[in-house]
Amino acid sequence: MRPTVHDIAAEAGVSLATVDRVMNARPGVREKTKAKVEQAIEKLGYVRDVAAANLAKGRTYPFTFILPCNENAFMGELRDAVLQANERGRIERTQITIVDVPAFDAEALAEALVAAGESNPAGIAVVAIQADPVRAAVRKLTDRGIPVVTLVSDLEDSTRDHYAGVDNPAAGRTAATLLGRFLSRQKGTIGVLAGSLSVRDHQNRFSGFSEIMAAHFPELSILPPMEGRDDSALARKLVFEAIEAHPDMIGLYSLGAGNRGLIAALEEARAKGRELVTIAHELSAHSREALETGLFDVVLNQDAGHEVRSAIRVLKAKADGLEVIAAQERIRIDIFIKDNLP
Repeated sequence: MRPTVHDIAAEAGVSLATVDRVMNARPGVREKTKAKVEQAIEKLGYVRDVAAANLAKGRTYPFTFILPCNENAFMGELRDAVLQANERGRIERTQITIVDVPAFDAEALAEALVAAGESNPAGIAVVAIQADPVRAAVRKLTDRGIPVVTLVSDLEDSTRDHYAGVDNPAAGRTAATLLGRFLSRQKGTIGVLAGSLSVRDHQNRFSGFSEIMAAHFPELSILPPMEGRDDSALARKLVFEAIEAHPDMIGLYSLGAGNRGLIAALEEARAKGRELVTIAHELSAHSREALETGLFDVVLNQDAGHEVRSAIRVLKAKADGLEVIAAQERIRIDIFIKDNLP
């Protein structure tokens, strides 16, 4: 049977009120008495249930989620997952504020981080941009003891507390292996579409993709990445022009989740008799249809709901000074083809 505060009081020969003062670091306890309580805790092997204690106190965790505002379908799913989590807030004792920022705007993101810290939240989750102003803003927050979790896209070489997202270099390596095998040693060029290489998830995916292509598929040459900035019209234009300019383009890898423009370009190419093996990210309504019609061959997916729940669990743990259970917070990469769609 697990020891209780009553057992500690009995072992130390003090009142429950004294045990409570010592455990919550409140004043009014002599050093000698404090030492007796601490010795009793160690002797009995007492482990405090912080969650239960917070529930008893009626504590609420105010969190801020900073999300990019654009037409990216996956970011829409991520926002929906945050809204759903906020609806459960009464049960989970969380109160979530969503802050919108323009996509791929490092200065705006840095300003939003600093502003979010002014309300002293219990923690902040942010879709990060790899930029020095963002790192500086995160450092200001963590220096003040405000936990920061990066969501979907990490901020490497920073003081952030945790990253809730997939292993993006592994995702890129997976895409390269699949694309190379689908093309069965054909020679040709491969197009790459990114949202923006200012975000670390796209950088890491491209790095992993390039690594495997160079090592195992030297017959395929990679074109410089196109940056569609999650703008469907721009992405359509860039991809279609690349297909037209490179008659030997036989494959395409989309690093991000802005797939509507890509799909429009592939439809135009198909109408002109061109078919490309295409691997994309995130299973949205658009990418699902593209799989079903054969425009996409593979979609690599991450669970937005899992990432949001993970971020909340980690922020709670950090706020309470508890350890994060790494295995529980690992986000897997799902691989979908048209034959295994959920």
